[in-house]
Amino acid sequence: MQIALITGCSSGIGRALAREMYRQGFTVYATARREETLTDLKTPGIRTTRLDVTNEENIRQVVDTILREEGKIDYLINNAGYGVFAPLLDVPEEELQAQFRTNVFAVLSLIQAVAPSMISAGGGTIVNIGSVSGVMPTPFAGAYCASKAALHALSDVLRLELVPFNIRVITVQPGAIQSRFGETATQITGRLVKKESVYREVTAAIEARARMSQENATPAEEFARKLVRKMTRPKLGNPVIRLGKKSRLLPFLKKWLPEKQLDKILSRKFLLDRLNTKK
Repeated sequence: MQIALITGCSSGIGRALAREMYRQGFTVYATARREETLTDLKTPGIRTTRLDVTNEENIRQVVDTILREEGKIDYLINNAGYGVFAPLLDVPEEELQAQFRTNVFAVLSLIQAVAPSMISAGGGTIVNIGSVSGVMPTPFAGAYCASKAALHALSDVLRLELVPFNIRVITVQPGAIQSRFGETATQITGRLVKKESVYREVTAAIEARARMSQENATPAEEFARKLVRKMTRPKLGNPVIRLGKKSRLLPFLKKWLPEKQLDKILSRKFLLDRLNTKK
């Protein structure tokens, strides 16, 4: 029986992955910061537990419990995430720290806790859920985009460093996937962008960026089916997997459009051209 530890299962991708992996025969440990959000996931094959990924002691407790009960962890899926969407001038240091603590530092802490047991067992798979936003940064998402770009870089290095121990590291870069992410991000935006902000005239564009991941979004269940099929193949294809609406378009634009042209498109889309003080 394959054992999977999944973070961030309260909604969206994490919840869908927990159900899909259980359906395919895995023993799943579904976790979230608030365990009460996992109540309806409980089945004989899905075990739920509280995990605050920013708390190293909590990480150790959860990992030790799984290893004691199961003897191994075959799949670690780092899905828990946090999104700060606001102009960078309006992002206080503590919010930037919280962004990186959840999306970057916590991921490495979990890997450091789990990888030794995978090495002892002769191998395993680590799946880091990044984002196309880490490939093509956009206005009003600087903190979030930077955190995902950092996660992608860590994943690239870990993929090379863990190969000798038969541990596969897969980076997933989703596009728009249905979840409550946009709703939560909009609440954060409302708290950060105050009346005195120099961007107050384009507040609607800032809020639209916070909700953008939910525009014509791919159902999380469809995403989970495709991802599980790809990541469980005996022979892994591309270690960077892009799935969901816009998951290929945005990296394509970043790669092939000249920076000046792309800047002009993004400035117009996010109404920054309206703030042009050179007129």
